[in-house]
This record gives sequence, C-alpha cells and structure tokens, in this order.
Amino acid sequence: MPTQGDHSFNPCLSIAKGTQMKLSRKTLFSISILAIAALLVIVVNITGGTKIKDLTLAAHDSFVMSQAQIKEFGTKTGYNLKIVKLSDAGSLTNKLVLTKDSPIADAVFGIDNSFAGVATGAGIIDGNLVATDFGDVCFNYDKSWFSTHKIAAPASVKDLIKPMYKNLTVIENPNTSSTGLSFLAASVEIFGGQEWPTFWKSMKTNGVKVDDGWEAAYYTDFSGSSGKGAYPIVLSYGSSPADEVRKDGKSQTASITDGCFRQTEYVGVLKKGKNPKGAKKLIEYLLSPEFQKTFPTAMYMYPAMPGVPVPENWASFASKAERTYGDTLNINANRKTWLSTWSEIFG
Repeated sequence: MPTQGDHSFNPCLSIAKGTQMKLSRKTLFSISILAIAALLVIVVNITGGTKIKDLTLAAHDSFVMSQAQIKEFGTKTGYNLKIVKLSDAGSLTNKLVLTKDSPIADAVFGIDNSFAGVATGAGIIDGNLVATDFGDVCFNYDKSWFSTHKIAAPASVKDLIKPMYKNLTVIENPNTSSTGLSFLAASVEIFGGQEWPTFWKSMKTNGVKVDDGWEAAYYTDFSGSSGKGAYPIVLSYGSSPADEVRKDGKSQTASITDGCFRQTEYVGVLKKGKNPKGAKKLIEYLLSPEFQKTFPTAMYMYPAMPGVPVPENWASFASKAERTYGDTLNINANRKTWLSTWSEIFG
C-alpha cells in the first residue's frame, strides 16, 4: 500500500518505458501549441487587434451616407463604419466636448463655422477641421400658403417683425442649433451691436416659434415641406427650395436671400479616438469627387471641393446669396455674450 507522497502506484508510470517517453513528447508538443495560441489571444486583446477595423463617425442628424457608400468605403479601406447621430450641430459639438476624455467616436462630421471655435477651443480635434461642404442659411417661405391666404411674402428678414407676419415664423435655438447660431450672428451684423437685441425682442413679440434643431423646424413645423406644419416661414437654407420641386417642375418654396449667413461644415479626427488611421481614411473618402457630388442631392449643400458639378436646376432653385452676414464676425469671441442676451430674451 503506497504511503502519502509515494507515487509508485501512478497508473501512468506502469506503462512501458518507451511508450511513456512518446506520450510525454506528444503532451509537451500539445501544451506548447496551446500556450502559443493563448499568447496570441492575449496579444490581440491587449493591442485591440480584433477591433482595429471598427470605425465610428459622430455626425448631426442631417448627415446622409447611404448603405451603398458605407459598403463601398468598407470595401476600399477594410473599415467597418458605424455612424452615431447626435441631433443638430450645436448638440453634436457640445456632446463631443463633454466626452472628450473618452471619445464616443473616431471622427466627426458637421461641426460648422459657427461652432468650430467651441471644438478647437476645447481641444477635441486632432489636427485641423477640414471643409466638406457649404450653404447659405436663409429664411424660406411657403409660396402656396401665401398665395392661398393672399398675403405678400416677406422679402427681407426685417419684414418678419411686421404685424402681418405674426405667428408665422419658426426658427432654431442658437444654443443647440448651428442654423440658429448662424442667423443670430447674421442679425448682429444686420442690425448692429446695439440694436440686434431689439430685433429679437420684436421677433418674440411677433410670435416666433423656437425649435431645438433644424429637422424639427423644417420637417415638422414648416408648412412647405413634408410635415405640413402651421408655420409658412422657416429658418433653413438657400438651397432648400431645390428639395421642394413638385410634379409641375416648380418649387413650393422660395428663399429670402436678404440676411443670409454663409455656413461651412467640417470633418475632423477626434483626439483620443481609438482609430485615428481609419478616421483619416474616412476624411479622404468624404473629400473624394465620388462622395462630394452627392452633397447637393443628399444634403442640399454645395460641395467644398472645386470642380464638382451640382444639379442643373440649382441655378433656378438654389442660387447663392449675393451678400452674406455674420460669417466674418469673431463668433468664438462673442458667442457667450450673444447667447446670454438671446437666452434672457427668450428665457
């Protein structure tokens, strides 16, 4: 009977000596293979190798990239693109600033020249913001509504405070919306540093409705688009009438080209993002002629890259403003003061 610590009764050791040696070598070889495999798994997990092909883009709600384009980008680069939409450009920028220490994306699309100073000031961009597209922020009106009600349509932003246009206008909140902030800057230049608050007080008295973002204002509250809302005047873009062309070849809407702001949208790499290499590849793709030519039809913005064609009917329905306002002001230096004054009026 074996005693504790005596291994002479081990059945493995009762096998012939030659066979024992062969089994030991096989066992050692198997253990070695398993150890190497385990080591590779550990290395892959530590380096993030299993996830290095994933790529996340943060964008505003109006960004459009079709499934075909996402697939094409993946085929060309090998990256699996996911798009996270974060409301209007203002909310998008603010969200990225709040999460800058643990970014929720690798790249961002849609920060514009009214909010760019917030992004760069907070240090969330790795390198520079790169222009992808531009458009004029202008008021639009529903031609059918004004024709039906036999009221002359407004010709200038200064008309919007007239009693005849009471309760007819919907805009976006400049605290959360890039279009809202764009027109706020435009109003400062149009009416001057001392008088612009008076204009906004008159707008409030005249029953202007304020939405958080462009999507709600244009597609829900505006009467001239798919939402069929109650407001025939909306703060939108000079190119928006091109999206409202009906079967008769005419647009239901028109732009008030007096008092517009030239808006430029950007794309950039986010600092501390997990995939900066993939983010740079995405920027290259968004600046390619193939993607640039989709801006007019998908997002109703002009492509930033020169030489990219726009639809022929844009000459009739998406003409650029002859003069723009506010886009040359130092928005970054004055934003807090402007927003504070505006919020006091509408608080």
